[in-house]
Amino acid sequence: MLKFSKETNAKLKSIKEWSPIEKPRVYSFSLLSGFSCPKALDCNTYAVADKVTGKRKVVDGKHAKFRCFSAIQEAQYNEVYNQRKHNFDSLLEHKDDAYKMYTLIENSLPINADYIRVHVGGDFFNENYMLAWYMVAKLYPSIKFYAYTKSIRWMAELEYLKPDNFSMIASYGSKEDALIDELNLKSADVVFHPSETTKPIDHNEYYAINDEGSFSLLLHGTQKEGSEGSKALSRMNKENIKYSYSKK
Repeated sequence: MLKFSKETNAKLKSIKEWSPIEKPRVYSFSLLSGFSCPKALDCNTYAVADKVTGKRKVVDGKHAKFRCFSAIQEAQYNEVYNQRKHNFDSLLEHKDDAYKMYTLIENSLPINADYIRVHVGGDFFNENYMLAWYMVAKLYPSIKFYAYTKSIRWMAELEYLKPDNFSMIASYGSKEDALIDELNLKSADVVFHPSETTKPIDHNEYYAINDEGSFSLLLHGTQKEGSEGSKALSRMNKENIKYSYSKK
């Protein structure tokens, strides 16, 4: 069985701000960050075990401009890392068979959910896997699924199969950014300060889940000391700007 997480934290409270459901049941599903993100550039980050101590550390990808918050979680927390590794390894066993991955996801799905975020950590590692999620979503029209992806070409190629209850957001900072503008896809970009964008900033998952067009996200998650990302977080803290679910 794959492992889902039930949201009981600030993200759930954020969705409650706008959801028409009085007590929304929100779940998430994740894979190992970086390792399952074949098209990532700007946020390409990994949690890697040290060969000597075995302790996990954050490793930045060659083209990374900022650190992925979920990779940081995987470096810090054993339970988070182990759950995501279990999910990734389980799916990789069937990576060439969309139907087998669909069956595995469907058998593990929390069917009492109102919202499911596909990948707090990780991404669609191949086209079969993306198709498997679309097949699952089609089977459960009462659940609203949503996901960010840097696998833009697969997103475009499978658009005709995406069910209405699945909100897919193209995430800038990928190897395939040019396709986002070319195909006018719903998208999100990460900015280091609100002044960098004219698009709405999603603080509570509203734009991600609902069909309201493209939007921006503020940088969040611990950043490398002395980096531009770290400086951006310091600036937003000084200006009392909300950039994460838990920050007031």
